[in-house]
Amino acid sequence: MVSEAFASLRSSFASIGLLSLPINLLMLTGSLFMLQVYDRVLASGSVPTLAVLGGLVAGLYVFYGLLEGIRARVLIRLGQRLEAQLSGVTFEVATSLPLWLGRKARRLDPMRDLEAVRQFLAGPGPSALFDVPWIPVYLGIIFLFHPILGFVALGGALVICVLIGLNEVFSRRPTAEASAEAVNRAALVEAGRRNAEAVQAMGMMQTLRGIWDKANLSYLAKQRRAADRSSLFGTAIKSFRFLLQSAVLGTGAWLAIGQEVSPGIMIAASIITSRALAPIEQAVGQWRGFVGARQGYARLKQVVDQRPDTTRRMELPLPSASLQLEQLVASPPAVARPVLQGLSFTLAAGDGLGVIGPSGAGKSTLARTIAGVYPVQRGAMRLDGADLFQWAPERCGDFIGYLPQDVQLFDGTVMQNIARFREDAAPDDVIAAARLADVHELIVSLPDGYDTEIGADGTALSGGQRQRIGLARALFGQPFLIVLDEPNSNLDSDGENALTAAIRAMRERGSIVIVIAHRPSALAAVDTVLFMKDGRADAFGPKDEVLSKVLAPVPVRAA
Repeated sequence: MVSEAFASLRSSFASIGLLSLPINLLMLTGSLFMLQVYDRVLASGSVPTLAVLGGLVAGLYVFYGLLEGIRARVLIRLGQRLEAQLSGVTFEVATSLPLWLGRKARRLDPMRDLEAVRQFLAGPGPSALFDVPWIPVYLGIIFLFHPILGFVALGGALVICVLIGLNEVFSRRPTAEASAEAVNRAALVEAGRRNAEAVQAMGMMQTLRGIWDKANLSYLAKQRRAADRSSLFGTAIKSFRFLLQSAVLGTGAWLAIGQEVSPGIMIAASIITSRALAPIEQAVGQWRGFVGARQGYARLKQVVDQRPDTTRRMELPLPSASLQLEQLVASPPAVARPVLQGLSFTLAAGDGLGVIGPSGAGKSTLARTIAGVYPVQRGAMRLDGADLFQWAPERCGDFIGYLPQDVQLFDGTVMQNIARFREDAAPDDVIAAARLADVHELIVSLPDGYDTEIGADGTALSGGQRQRIGLARALFGQPFLIVLDEPNSNLDSDGENALTAAIRAMRERGSIVIVIAHRPSALAAVDTVLFMKDGRADAFGPKDEVLSKVLAPVPVRAA
């Protein structure tokens, strides 16, 4: 998709290339004016000729300014057009990366990569690149003045090209390392913000600051190294260009003394040489931006191209009868060893399943796999006989409700969070979900009721309030499959009673409810229990039978 977006800009880039023709021809205005002044005006002493030439030059410069302005405005709009085409899918990829790559996703920032590409396209870098192909035209004009002047200018241009190649070779790796360190720094800041309460309460600030200082020093060292390399070659190229301009001027003076060229040609050749090499110097000045944009494009293309297949599928009816697991094998992203190993069971509409087991047994992995968060590695998970992937991701939200162990709410109103930010959500459906979760009275008691802004991560609410609003979000739309991971971890007795009532109500309406629990009170409204151990089903069956088996007291040995 990234390649297609850039391909759609080819005609626009071709137009900019054509626009660069008159711009570069108009760049000869100053040198040709200087040539005429030295060889004609000063020789003839004609003021009218000088006035006419001056007026013509002024008009040409105005025309040049208009074309240069148009080119800059077009490049800005091309950058914005590219971002408009890719921003949606890039946001989708950036949000989903942790589900595909696990911890490796911390080193990637697709939104930042897209911004780097857009900023480069909207800056002066592309203009310099479009001007570089016109260097042979300038050198050809210098050759027309005199072959010796042309060879001096050509030799200098070749030296500068060698310096640019060395700059690319020696700057590529430091720039990439500095970019990676910048992403690591941003991830560290975000982790600190997410855990601000724990940091403050447990006196971790100075320890984390030490980690930050170490990461920051590493970043600054790599960034300084990249900047030093770029600055070294940039300064060398700039200094050599000044030297080359003076060399052309000196060579022209020598030829003028020998009556082989006129003084006007001597001055014009020096100016044209400077103009011919100016795009190279500008390109070197924008080299870090160019390298950053190129690396950002490569990373963006890689992550977008490896996203799961989003080809539009034939719409299936929403499931309403059964959930079946067949030798299910699954694990979190980027984890080689399977966590779930060969789970098999079948649930019918209206069934309630409680999943218990020791820590690390794979309960949350099971919840995330059933909810479609983690992919199935082997085996199958079927709803009404069809694999979950046969429904489009956005369609899954119509029949899956999920309450994660760590409830995360978005910056917005209570209503928006419960309605999953659907603009077409009916207020009656939102209120119905809130009543099912027994959180309606709590919501209407808030300052603005359902329109109360709860802040990022729901910071305006207590843990129990966030969990109950998260439960209402999971119940919104009366989904067929409801997965609740530790739904009572922050609830008081009233909240647990409401949770039990909600599970019973959803089961009576034909939903399958799966509850991951550590506290047995969460299992009050289910009739089947799965006891997991080491990623496998150690016991599965009626609740009383399984609980009596796995929770049986250990007999006391006689003394």
